[in-house]
Formats: sequence, C-alpha cells, structure tokens
Amino acid sequence: MSDKAILEIDGEKYEFPLVRGTENEVAIDVKALRGATNGVITLDPGYKNTGSCQSAITFLDGEKGILRYRGYAIEELAEKADFLEVAYLLIFGELPNKEQLEKFHADIKSHSVVDDDVKKIIDAFPKSAHPMGVLSSLTSALTAFNPSSVNVDSEEEMYNAIVRILGKFPVLVAWTMRKKRGLPLEYGDDNLGYVENVLKMMFKSPNHDYVQNEVLVNALDKLLILHADHEQNCSTSTVRITGSSHAGLFVSLSAGISALWGPLHGGANQAVLEMLEAIKEDGGDTKKYMAKAKDKNDPFRLMGFGHRVYKNFDPRAKIIKVAADEVLSDLGVEDPILDIAKGLEKEALEDQYFVDRKLYPNVDFYSGIIYRAMGIPVEMFTVMFALGRLPGWIAQWREMRLRKEPIGRPRQLYTGETLRSFTPIEKR
Repeated sequence: MSDKAILEIDGEKYEFPLVRGTENEVAIDVKALRGATNGVITLDPGYKNTGSCQSAITFLDGEKGILRYRGYAIEELAEKADFLEVAYLLIFGELPNKEQLEKFHADIKSHSVVDDDVKKIIDAFPKSAHPMGVLSSLTSALTAFNPSSVNVDSEEEMYNAIVRILGKFPVLVAWTMRKKRGLPLEYGDDNLGYVENVLKMMFKSPNHDYVQNEVLVNALDKLLILHADHEQNCSTSTVRITGSSHAGLFVSLSAGISALWGPLHGGANQAVLEMLEAIKEDGGDTKKYMAKAKDKNDPFRLMGFGHRVYKNFDPRAKIIKVAADEVLSDLGVEDPILDIAKGLEKEALEDQYFVDRKLYPNVDFYSGIIYRAMGIPVEMFTVMFALGRLPGWIAQWREMRLRKEPIGRPRQLYTGETLRSFTPIEKR
C-alpha cells in the first residue's frame, strides 16, 4: 500500500502522508493542507471522517463488534476485573498489581470528603432541577474548593487531581439523587469497595441501614466498566478540547457531563424507559409497537435497538443482558414496564426484520432495565452513565495533556453575507 495520498485541486496535485494505527487503521495526515493550498480546508460536519487525535486508550471496530481498553477485550475485563482496576488501566495504561491497586483505592478514599459548603450549593437547587445540571455545576464548583487541582502540569499534580475527583465524584452522584428525593446528604463507608459505597450512599435511609446485594453490586460494577470509555465520542471530545486550552481537570469533566446530558448522546437509556412508559400507557401491546417500528411511515422509533457505531452487534449488550437477567431473577420485581421490555426483547430477537438488519437490543436497553429494577429514578440514568465514563474522560484528558497537544481550533466554511455597508437605523 502507498504511504501517501494525492489530492488534486484545480489541476494542482498535493501529496499528504498516510498514518497507520496499530490495528491497521489508516488516516490521511492533512495538517499541512491549509498552508500548502493557500487556505483550502476539509469540511466534515459531525466529524464522521475526521480523526481529532491519536490515542492509545480505546480501540473500537464497529463492523466486527470489537471494543478493547488498552488492548484488553471488554468481555474479559467485565468478567475478571472490577471497576477500579479498569479505571487504573484506562488512566495509566497497565493493569495494577495488588500494591498499586490498594494504594490507588486508599488515595481515592482519602479524598472522598467534600467541602461542607458544597452542601449549600446543592441546597440552592430546586428539587425540580435535572440531576445532570446539578452534577455538572457541582463538578465545576469543586475547582473553587480544590485550587491545587486547577493548573496541573506534572504527573504528580495530575495524579493528585485524579484521585481527588475519583473520590468526590461518587459523593456528588449520590447527593444529587438524595437531593431529588429529599433525603439528608450523607457519606458512605470507607470499609466498602468503590461500587458498594456508591450504592450505600445512594440508597441508605435515615430509618434503616442499606443492606448490600451482591447481585446488584456485580451488575452495577459491570455497567460502569462497560461505560468507562468509548473512544472519541461527543462528551470525550468535549473533555479533550476543553482541556486543550489547559483548563483544569474538574472543569473539563464538567464540560463533558454537559455534553453527555444531551438526548442524542447520554440520554438513550432514559429514552428507552420513557418509550416503555408510553407503551404501557397505550395498553402494553408490544406486537403493536413492533409493527409500528417496522412501518417507515410511522413516526414511532424503537429506542434501545441497534447502534450508530456497531453495525454487527454491541459487544457490551451481550455482557449486560446476562447481568440484567440475574438482577430481575434475584429481585423478583413485578413491574409491567420490565415485562414490556422483556416482551420487546423476545420479539425483536425472533423477528426476521430485526435479525436481518442486526437491530439487537443495545447496552442502553439493558442498562435502563437494570437501573429501573434497582430503584434508580429515570432522570438519574445519565448521571450513572457519567459515573461510569469518569475514568475514560480522565484518561483522555491526561493523555492529551501529557502529549502536549495543541489547543483545539476547528475551521469553518463561511456561508454568510459578503462585505456590505452599514445602513443608519432611520433608513432601514
């Protein structure tokens, strides 16, 4: 294969080098395009064909249904590792040994206390505030209480900022939910693991302590691992481009949370539950809605099936389906919404229309079911997504800073008015 690409513009030919990744992906390096061509740029709305960076963190092949973190298959990590191990792997590049993991967890726990004034900020939000708006605001506000985590350049300074946010973020997540439910803002138990502590902080009641359920802990641990990184998506790219200005880690994460909040990105599992609610209100006839989904003239869209990136199957969905089945079996939840979800799943897997088009239930479909069964409110679903994605965002931010990448500054193709003269207001 050639090591260059040739671009012809107005009869003039220009050569640009090809860059190859470790998985044989090929990119055309167009850094010199604008200078060589006296101002010509590429136009790629949505960046569907544009690589914004080179990264060693996550490999994704949508055609083959492959997802790997630092070279490890997602299937193996979900089976054999826990969330903190995966977080360490994503951020630092290698799986930790026993001593490294224990130190990492201890450092995180030592930073799990949030300044008491943060509670005053939470109190200022109305109960009607969306949890994602609250979480984004609180994450940004942490900068004011942790000034040493703002301008970080050395790896030691970065490490300190990283363990601070990993320690405080679960507290913010839990407090966001407790605020919504009118419950007191309390801490968890440092004797518990990371995921166990999150659940305890979210669900413990003033009247009785929260009893851990290992099936739920295992399911949430897997969910967080499966959501931990997904290459250069909207929120991850937002974190990187915000951080490229040398904005601190916390505010870069806050920007990522805001991007994730959008319904086209992180709100998919919430949309699944809203769809199931609508089907229930209309009588719960799943066959009727499967027919509507196949009708091109019907505006109804079946949420939680298929994936923009994975053209074959979503490797995460296979893993989390097992966890969803275990959760429903263990809890024995009687919920018409979950019955509708299981009905849609069964019919889609047996319907040739969906099989031929590879429209299988995706990770958003099953994660919504699990969160519903666990008793997590639907408006908290995207917050849980953010908790899982946190180590991926951190890893991407750290990689970008260590590589001293330039500030992100996309170009545009101007389509507005050409030069015109100002008209005084009395003559307009």
